[in-house]
Amino acid sequence: MFCTTKGLSQSPGTNGELAGWVKQNALSPSDYLVDRFQDYDILFLAEDHAIQNNLEFVASLIPALYEAGVFTLGMEFGALEAQQRLDSLITAEAYDEQVAREIMFRYNVGWAYEEYMDIYRAAWAFNQSLSEGERPFRVLNISYEYHWSKLEGVQSPENMSRVFHKGTPDAFRAKLIEQELISKVEKGLFLVGSVHGFTRYKMPSLNVIKDNFVEYEDQYLGNRLYRKYPDKVFSVLLHYPFGNRLNHSPSMVTPANGRLEEIMSLNQNQPAGFNLINTPIGKLPDNSYYSMGYPGFTLDQLFDGYIFLAPVKDQVGCTIDEHWFDRHTWDEVKPNIPDPYWKPELHNLDEYMELIRDYANLQKRYAPVLGESVF
Repeated sequence: MFCTTKGLSQSPGTNGELAGWVKQNALSPSDYLVDRFQDYDILFLAEDHAIQNNLEFVASLIPALYEAGVFTLGMEFGALEAQQRLDSLITAEAYDEQVAREIMFRYNVGWAYEEYMDIYRAAWAFNQSLSEGERPFRVLNISYEYHWSKLEGVQSPENMSRVFHKGTPDAFRAKLIEQELISKVEKGLFLVGSVHGFTRYKMPSLNVIKDNFVEYEDQYLGNRLYRKYPDKVFSVLLHYPFGNRLNHSPSMVTPANGRLEEIMSLNQNQPAGFNLINTPIGKLPDNSYYSMGYPGFTLDQLFDGYIFLAPVKDQVGCTIDEHWFDRHTWDEVKPNIPDPYWKPELHNLDEYMELIRDYANLQKRYAPVLGESVF
């Protein structure tokens, strides 16, 4: 059982004291996640997308999850419409890379990152090791196919309801997890983007109508399930830099105002998993964007647990699948590009692939923090 309170005091302590606490109390990242399933059924593993270190870690978890009685890994990036094909892929005698590519493409025409599809391959390889009759490990797609081609003009309730024709994505995901796992008293690990993993935390945004000028969002996936099943749901954050407070520079900061990376560096950046709730690490102040509207904000208000695999300077972006568009034309891809209002105008597949490649360039994406907090 993971120890949460040993070394806890009123003050978080010095960096040296906190490094000592981590060394004494933290588990390996894999052991930490498996341990959390002793007390919870649904674990959200919240990521910043397209980080190779994180995805390789998730793929490596499958044998330990299975041994702990966790037979399902849910993924934000995948459409339920392709679930039957995915089930067949990871239980087939031979692995088909093109089928994996098509399954991912069906959900997001721009998600050409090999390490997400490598999770399929890892599940397939593990299932090959099972004896006949043993229950296979499953990768569960928790999203559905959105109709981006039906987006016309600026975002509005009318046209977004045509895009998200089965309801808001996180409402759909919450209902699916209830049906597929909670109602069957099953356990599952869910890899999602960081905001979708919020449980207790409510995301702030500026609203000049509110008395304190802040509005709090509580309709993300984790929020929805935590409200209904507070004793079953636990959220864990994979280390990444946060956006800074508005009008503050640099535009990104590492967690706990840089102290978390300083602390981990004192332990030679040894990978570790640990609770934030009821621990001195969790009481570290954080003045990032997430603290907006939360005076005296600390890390334990954001997530329940934390996994540190590497400092930001050692994180690597995903590998690009160079064959991603081999069987597709620009006329097919263009109307199905997700979130086009976040992207520059694109004219061909080459330009789109450059944008995809650019997102995985962490030296560029994390440049504001790498220039300030490299330990």
